[in-house]
Amino acid sequence: DTMLPLKRVVLLAARRHQSRFFSASQNNRNSRKGLVLGVYEREKEQDSLNLTEAAAGLDSVLSGKLTELLNISGPALKKGKNRIFYGLHEDFPCIAVVGLGKSSLGVCGSESWDTCKENIRAAVAGGCRVLQDHSLAHIEVDGCGDSQAAAEGAVLGLFTYDDLKTKKKTKVTTQLHGSGCVSGWQKGVLYGEGQNLARYLMEAPANHITPSVFADIITQRLTPYAEQVTVHKRSKEWIEEQKMGAFLSVSKGSEEPPVFLELHYNGCPDNSQSPLLLVGKGITFDSGGISLKPSSGMDAMRADMGGAATVCSAIVTAAALKLPINIIGLAPLCENMPSGKANKPGDVVTAKNGKTIQVDNTDAEGRLILADALCYAHSFNPRAIVNTATLTGAMDVALGSAAAGVFTNSDWLWEQIHKASVVTGDRVWRMPLFDHYTRQVTDCHLADLNNVGKYSRSGGACTAAAFLREFVTAPHWAHLDIAGVMTNKDEVPYLKKGMSGRPTRTLIEFAGRLATHI
Repeated sequence: DTMLPLKRVVLLAARRHQSRFFSASQNNRNSRKGLVLGVYEREKEQDSLNLTEAAAGLDSVLSGKLTELLNISGPALKKGKNRIFYGLHEDFPCIAVVGLGKSSLGVCGSESWDTCKENIRAAVAGGCRVLQDHSLAHIEVDGCGDSQAAAEGAVLGLFTYDDLKTKKKTKVTTQLHGSGCVSGWQKGVLYGEGQNLARYLMEAPANHITPSVFADIITQRLTPYAEQVTVHKRSKEWIEEQKMGAFLSVSKGSEEPPVFLELHYNGCPDNSQSPLLLVGKGITFDSGGISLKPSSGMDAMRADMGGAATVCSAIVTAAALKLPINIIGLAPLCENMPSGKANKPGDVVTAKNGKTIQVDNTDAEGRLILADALCYAHSFNPRAIVNTATLTGAMDVALGSAAAGVFTNSDWLWEQIHKASVVTGDRVWRMPLFDHYTRQVTDCHLADLNNVGKYSRSGGACTAAAFLREFVTAPHWAHLDIAGVMTNKDEVPYLKKGMSGRPTRTLIEFAGRLATHI
């Protein structure tokens, strides 16, 4: 009888010890840190190892051990490759050394980007992913001479949409290692988080991101900046009052009510400054309507609101950066679904500016909702209008995922967008807006315009842009067709497979440069 209580005491003591052991193990696992360091390629074969400043600093602390291991552990690290070392430093059980390419590289005219920045983004992303796979919850990152690019690579490279999965990736926090530029790092984090917000919205299933939910998420993300931002979630009744017949004709096929999301960011102390207008196509699911798409690949059409996602995410980031500029964002949000109420091929609808449109293909719906949004945009006396849209498969055929196509009536606006894209590495390419294409959409049997070109298989991206131009009178307007850059397979190494969120960072950089009159 006396042994029973003793056994209980011993058992309880053992359980407490076991609990403390697992708790300590968990705490130790959570406190483990990783480190990403950069190394450049040798300019010449006989050159010595070229470490970044941060890597050289750690190598000095380790009495040259890092250099020694890099020299004996295999061939010199090429661009984008990495090597992991264990137990070198007590603070960092895992250190990833990443190849940055040659240090002498910069802006490349033929590639239309800064090669050095792109190499840093790709290398840092690769290093962070490897350390994430080692279940490290915190990673310090070498600024590699460009803290903003390093931060973008880290934040973009670690993004995963696993909200609906039971088994999730290790959540990782990052920080700048060493004496790099802190402000550049912070800016890069915001740029990366902005694009990741767009990726999140585009990747999530369409039954989780309806027009109303999309508007609610953006509203919630803008709440911290309420003093500078006003949000209007316009209802179907408001859309009807505005006589947006083209937008309404698309939305009526769905049970989900349309929302016209209107964002006002007032970052400029001069209230008289004309705003930059950003307009994004917001089809939260595109079945094609009565002109039904093939079932194969239709699930990707949950991202057909990529234009709205990139525009709204850019405005969230502009607010976070406190950019000294006034921006208005417009996002017509709805689904394109087949039903007894849906548009039928051959129907004629009337846009906000009074022009009539013959809808010969209900799967060419993006230009219909954008037409009304562009008309409305002019009421704000805009400094410039930029619209983004996953508009045409023809754009993907033309440029693939290398760049977004830009159609514009303004050489000045093209220069501003192009310069921004060189900095971000999220490239753009100018496309033609010839009258040749305009004639193909204005030669219409029943109405002022046809929503598809006269020769439907030819120049589809160009005729879509020509259609939009019929609703623009502003001297500085650009249409970005982002259909080709909507997804990423393996083309952009610092983005995982899935929805890309492009070209959010280019829109942010463009707005920032416009704010400072560069």
